[in-house]
Amino acid sequence: MTPARDWPAGALLPLTGYPQRVVRFVLGYEPIPESMSIIGGDRNRVLLEPVTAVAVVYADGWVLLDSGFNIDTIRDPEARAAHYNYDSYTAVVAPGDALKDQVDAAGLLWADLAGCGISHVHADHVGGLRLLEDGPPIFFQRAEWEFATTVAGLEHVVFTDDYLRRGLDIVLIDGDTDIAPGLQALDTRGHTPGHQSFLIKLPSMSVVLACDAADLRANITGARPCGWTATPALAAHAQASITRLHNLDAEDGVEVWPGHDPDWWAWNNVADQWTSDTGQ
Repeated sequence: MTPARDWPAGALLPLTGYPQRVVRFVLGYEPIPESMSIIGGDRNRVLLEPVTAVAVVYADGWVLLDSGFNIDTIRDPEARAAHYNYDSYTAVVAPGDALKDQVDAAGLLWADLAGCGISHVHADHVGGLRLLEDGPPIFFQRAEWEFATTVAGLEHVVFTDDYLRRGLDIVLIDGDTDIAPGLQALDTRGHTPGHQSFLIKLPSMSVVLACDAADLRANITGARPCGWTATPALAAHAQASITRLHNLDAEDGVEVWPGHDPDWWAWNNVADQWTSDTGQ
């Protein structure tokens, strides 16, 4: 494993101009009790939630935000049994490799990938890092990386072999940080110790990817956090983060996207983008 490095203060990925569009990816699905996705939800109601990621596209490159499951683990019977040993949980993926296939369908080139931002180290967000060995910088909040390398394990739904692998260029940031022109990481800790969301400034509006600070749109509109935190001590942080996202969503020209809502427009009919000129 290559040691993580600090991202230089004020540095930005070498991309020209501001984001031109966002390409939406759905990389699988997972059954989640509503009570886990939102405080006060029904524990007997199970939602089939999309596993999501996006590409932020610039004139001369793109940035990947989150990366889905590790399909190699899911498709190997022994590895799957050793990793996904949770009651009533099944990682659902389509044939092929969703991340590779959708990147290709969007007309994006891996050679143009300038960087990757990871919201947090849960297994449905870091599995695609297997494709980034010897690749571009991968951004984590320092608090998340400390959690990932000292505490996190299967009991936290974290598979350390997804991110503790050779060839990954892990860079650490602290709090709200600009990582490319028009692309900012936002400190939304609570779900995990160093969870981050992302603010994308597009030509017509700004999009905030809540990631797992808000699984559902109802989290955002009601300022109600998810029902799971890595430790009980993080509950107050989770509430502060969802309040922040609720307030951002109320601003003119800003839309906050929930990370796992099966009814949210952005995660439906993503294939329509492959024949669209806008990507949104």
